[in-house]
Amino acid sequence: MKLHVHTMKRSMYIAILVLTAGCRDEPPATMPPAPWVETREPCAARDPLRKVFFGDLHVHTANSFDARAFDVRTLPEDAYAFARGEPVQLPPLDDKGRGTQTLRIDRPLDFTAVTDHSEFLGEVESCITPGSAPYDTQACKTYRAGGQNAIVPFGIRLTLADPARDAAICGDDGKGCQLAALTVWRRIQDAAEAAYDRTAACRFTSFVAYEYSAAPLYSTMHRNVIFRSERVPAPVTFFEQPSPDGLWRELRAACTDGINGCDVLAIPHNPNESNGRMFFVEDPGEKTIDQQRAEAEARASMEPLLEIYQHKGDSECMNGLAGVVGLPDELCSFEKSARDPFRDCGDGVGAGGITRRGCYSSRDFVRGALLAGLKEADRIGVNPFRFGFIASTDTHNGTPGAVDEHRFIGHRGTEDDTPALQLGTGMLTPGGIEFSPGGLAAVWAEENSRGAIFDALRRRETYATSGPRIAVRFFGGFALDDKLCADPKLVEKGYAGGVPMGGTLDGTPTSKAPTFVVSALRDPGTGERAGAQLQRVQIVKGWLAGKDVFQQVFDVAGDPNNGAAVDLATCTPTGKGADSLCATWTDPDFHADRQSFYYARVVENPTCRWSTITCNAQVPAERPPTCTDPNVPRTIQERAWTSPIWYRPRR
Repeated sequence: MKLHVHTMKRSMYIAILVLTAGCRDEPPATMPPAPWVETREPCAARDPLRKVFFGDLHVHTANSFDARAFDVRTLPEDAYAFARGEPVQLPPLDDKGRGTQTLRIDRPLDFTAVTDHSEFLGEVESCITPGSAPYDTQACKTYRAGGQNAIVPFGIRLTLADPARDAAICGDDGKGCQLAALTVWRRIQDAAEAAYDRTAACRFTSFVAYEYSAAPLYSTMHRNVIFRSERVPAPVTFFEQPSPDGLWRELRAACTDGINGCDVLAIPHNPNESNGRMFFVEDPGEKTIDQQRAEAEARASMEPLLEIYQHKGDSECMNGLAGVVGLPDELCSFEKSARDPFRDCGDGVGAGGITRRGCYSSRDFVRGALLAGLKEADRIGVNPFRFGFIASTDTHNGTPGAVDEHRFIGHRGTEDDTPALQLGTGMLTPGGIEFSPGGLAAVWAEENSRGAIFDALRRRETYATSGPRIAVRFFGGFALDDKLCADPKLVEKGYAGGVPMGGTLDGTPTSKAPTFVVSALRDPGTGERAGAQLQRVQIVKGWLAGKDVFQQVFDVAGDPNNGAAVDLATCTPTGKGADSLCATWTDPDFHADRQSFYYARVVENPTCRWSTITCNAQVPAERPPTCTDPNVPRTIQERAWTSPIWYRPRR
């Protein structure tokens, strides 16, 4: 066997040595390795015009230090079974350690990635395994006792500038936990393999994955790392690589350059908690423009997507922040957590976002990051923030896709396993009623296989929803017909005459304004409950003019004043909506020399928020104050966000 070793720390060398021991034999060093091909039956159903598949790429199980400490006992194999429609048992636990609440998803998912925290896989394994070297240490006893006291000693290590493992658990050199982590990592891979449907039916796709969880100064810098195949290196942690660029370097060395058949991407999430740090553009200092371009290209290649929504809230946009010119967007208040006082980071950064403290930056939200990307592209010729969109749950119950507002019973074990806790204000960090069930990732792919789904993620032909299974197509081009909505060959002509969501339109100084077509179908729902009707479709534009960035939102289909409402006592919807909406739209203020992006936002009629449904189910005398708090929305307008289409003038 040939072992590829690059600029990895000694710990990663050991990890690669162990994990590649079971890989296929490589050709002799004098011969280039043959391209690796996945072993599976061809999918019987394959559509060259692509089909939509729904999934969840952010799922924690009992392998995650914070999930297990709150009595979650769901394992990766249980999470994958849940995604396919099987029930799971959730806390509170009975006297035999079994969950006492049963939950089943309303509809199976098409794909899922279990993304347990790479940090502390070995610590948790060591502390819960009788007979392990640290089992009887006070640190492990504290962890096994559970609750907040179990989480804090681990979690605080993720906030340090110079992170280190707990020597009492891992040994002075940390190797005890690194080796224990490999045992858990092998089980994670085995669970993904067992869940993956390699038959021609192609019913379900699982991905080998993990979460990298850096949180310097309590600001979120987390990434979910998703692998294309079963050929993977050991996880990278905050302890080996305490910076995102270190993570990217390690992934390239250990995966794409180190293992034949390995490919990987990283997905940032919760920039709304990053205090301006997630997409901060550092002063280049002594770096040359060529060096800056290379770094921007590496980042864009490794991170083609961003998680725009999950149970900790919305990261699309926020009104009132400096650096962006344009009218306020009334829909930017969707699922936001308040900070008192409200402070703007401006061009700088802050701290404390995980605990709902510190300043907000326009870069904490996708729209601001996209606009910052346009400025960087103008400055150095490369856009490092060309993000497509997905959503997921970030469930810590091992319940991927549990996004139904009517069935929400929490995502964080005993931290929110009762209505009183769900409607409260949080325990370890602010949460409770601020949280939501989370969202779903949608991809347009030829078939439901790892290769096809991953390739869709890579090319950004993806969109996010806040939970509903709305089907959305979005194309842009210079030669698209403005009558496409009535054309049964809309999709075929969209691909032939333009680019889909996630694509780029290259222009010339004489380019005419591009035309966009967006088509949306409501979520059909289930036999138990129909999906909500659609209210409107919007196109959001951002652009660079000179050194300033601008935004504008256009209503292109439907009616925001359609009179739709909801009876808050019964949660019965009233008013009219649409089962489908479609529009073609040509930018009325297009300038061929200006960089810009466009994405579609599809908005449902109002429905009851999960908290209203849960409040209504309580005896009136037992309803907590949050049930009547005017700052807590009673309704929600679920939505979908497509990945952008960029316009790029030729230089």
